[in-house]
Amino acid sequence: MKKILGILAIAALSFTLFSCNEKKGAAADKKTVGVAMPTQSSERWINDGANMKKQLEEKGYAVDLQYAEDDVQMQVSQIENLIAKDVNCLVIAAIDSTALVNVLDQAKQKGIPVIAYDRLLMDTDAVSYYATFDNKGVGTAIAKYIEDKKDLKNAQAEGRSYTVEFFMGSPDDNNALFLYNGVIEVLGPYLESGVLKCKTGRTSFEKTCILRWSQETAQQWAENYLSGFYGDEKLDIACSAFDGFAYGIKAALEGAGYTSENWPLITGQDAELMATKNIIAGTQTMSIYKDTRLLASKCVTMVEAVLKGTKPEINDTTQYNNGKLVVPSYLCTPVAVDKDNYQSIIVDGGYYTKEQLGL
Repeated sequence: MKKILGILAIAALSFTLFSCNEKKGAAADKKTVGVAMPTQSSERWINDGANMKKQLEEKGYAVDLQYAEDDVQMQVSQIENLIAKDVNCLVIAAIDSTALVNVLDQAKQKGIPVIAYDRLLMDTDAVSYYATFDNKGVGTAIAKYIEDKKDLKNAQAEGRSYTVEFFMGSPDDNNALFLYNGVIEVLGPYLESGVLKCKTGRTSFEKTCILRWSQETAQQWAENYLSGFYGDEKLDIACSAFDGFAYGIKAALEGAGYTSENWPLITGQDAELMATKNIIAGTQTMSIYKDTRLLASKCVTMVEAVLKGTKPEINDTTQYNNGKLVVPSYLCTPVAVDKDNYQSIIVDGGYYTKEQLGL
């Protein structure tokens, strides 16, 4: 009997050791994706990180998600650490699109593929693919919304004109220039004809770009514009490239005594929860809805492609030249949302619930 029990004990121990080794082997076989995001100060990037992590884990990957809080050197260090950990792939949404050349070269030397997420990685041949929204299309959608709502096509014949000020994105974000170009392609002719009047004269990208997409800077600019140029004439349009800018502009307008009677048209981008609430309340006119779930899914297909040696879906092979190569890209389509369609697009689409919006 003792002999039988001993044999059973040995068999049980052997099975346990086999199971542990099998689990260790499975864990060792699990590929890890390093995800480097810029900041948690924006709701948009929190959602991006969460969606990337969720979808990659559902595909069986381990995920090491890092946020650098808009500190370029911190992001460099985080990526260096991910490389040192021998992650199998890197997904990077850069703070400064030109500041990662050296660390990306380290990734290339170790054979770690790199996917650019929403912001193109510049001056490097280490990037395999780029997943983003159609950034020029974002600018075009913002400008066409202004054109339609103010009926600019008929304004000159009818003797109408509008004042406008521009709040464009960060100069170290390649997307910001694409967006600006989309805006000016539509609104430029109206500036030239005088249908749109920019009283500060600040219409170039260099004079309208806001470093690190800073809400505080946008508010300060708006306060200075309103006090210095709009004492006798009201501002009609705040052409803002980001919801965060719209919050700062709103605060400046409230401080200057604007009310619902003379509130300007204010644009934005990202359809953040607060922005959507402001649209419902009437203190922001519109935003560009960018479904981060869709963007994450396109990026996940790119990760799988580079790890399995296949090709992902690509719909642009011409626009995104980073100075070293034209990066194969997938561009998601941006959608303009306002008080008339937020219900059908945002709520019915499951992006925010009625409870989240306080409805």
